Amino acid sequence: MKQFDVPVFYRSPLISAIKRKRKEKDKLKKDFTPTLLDFGPVKIYLARHFGFCYGVENAIEIAFRTIDENPGKRIYLLSEMIHNPQVNKDLLSRGIRFLQDTHGRQIIPFEELTPDDIVLIPAFGTTLEIEKKLNAIGIHTEKYNTTCPFVEKVWNRSEVIARKDYSIVIHGKPTHEETRATFSHAAFNAPSVVVKNMTQTIELAKYITGEKAAEGFYEEFKGQYSANFDIVRDLERLGVVNQTTMLASDTQAIADYLKQVMIDKYGLTRDTLAERFADTRDTLCYATNDNQTSVSEMLRTPADFAVVVGGYNSSNTSHLVELCEETLPTYFINSAEKILSRNEILHYNFHTKQELLTTGFLPAAVPVKILMTSGASCPDALVEQVIEKIAGFFGETTPIEEVAANFLPR
Repeated sequence: MKQFDVPVFYRSPLISAIKRKRKEKDKLKKDFTPTLLDFGPVKIYLARHFGFCYGVENAIEIAFRTIDENPGKRIYLLSEMIHNPQVNKDLLSRGIRFLQDTHGRQIIPFEELTPDDIVLIPAFGTTLEIEKKLNAIGIHTEKYNTTCPFVEKVWNRSEVIARKDYSIVIHGKPTHEETRATFSHAAFNAPSVVVKNMTQTIELAKYITGEKAAEGFYEEFKGQYSANFDIVRDLERLGVVNQTTMLASDTQAIADYLKQVMIDKYGLTRDTLAERFADTRDTLCYATNDNQTSVSEMLRTPADFAVVVGGYNSSNTSHLVELCEETLPTYFINSAEKILSRNEILHYNFHTKQELLTTGFLPAAVPVKILMTSGASCPDALVEQVIEKIAGFFGETTPIEEVAANFLPR
């Protein structure tokens, strides 16, 4: 896989050594067991896969290269490059300005732009409508488009099934930048509707079967369906795609549920299934799959609690938290600064969208066992900082340099 030129301050000597060693021993990525960092009184188990993915590294490389190559030019980001506060803060400190917030609300009017300006499209992609607006101004975004290729893969998949006259059901968060972009591309080619979760999917199915009156759909799914969507006509043939960072098990369950609804309604068999339901296969990105599988395997290890590091508005990170929460106490933090002391940690509840202060999070009895991972938009340097801070609360720990040495070439 391509190697990207990512700023060194996002790298971690410890994490880089670990990832290099694991990759050498497991080239085919069949071993998803966590990596033990044994500091003596505290033992940290790192997930097999975590941190920057292909799409994120690609976006960061393009953004920083654009800054270096265009001194004096006005450079804008359509919205956050990725969902990580440090990366976005670093870009802002280098003179980049955001045109919109993560919900698509305008910060700087498009009317202020000129053809000489540069606009970076973030890794989530953008809508066809916004691309058209920028092109009309004279801004050509293709050179500075950092859309993740795995997001584009979903767009391509939806276009293929649209050409076969299927409508498109998108599993995603309706307000998320990526889902808005995917919806725009899908809706250009076929009738499209977004479902947030299984609960909404079950309700959508009731309109397919006729259990619910058709007119109720337009209020219940307001803002989540394409123009001129006909609930009676447009869900007679369908395929399911997704926001690439959703929980794999959730997307699969949604696809399986809708498939069974179509089988029951139309009396389909294995041979006739394609008449009503498209084989879209999984449209999660490789990093989402690897990270979620790694967390599931990591959770087999007995531990006192888990720490997940990443941006609070990061979809892929919140799903890692969700997986961990099913098994043990989990602290979702965006930096080492949230660990206030040996006794206190400030962590994020993504369900209520609030930071919570927990006291006594580190057990008194040693050794303390901690599971740890991070989201696909989180720099490895932040993970190392969290490890150093936690290890620093214990006496007579093995120095981090000695732990790192275990993963260096001999």
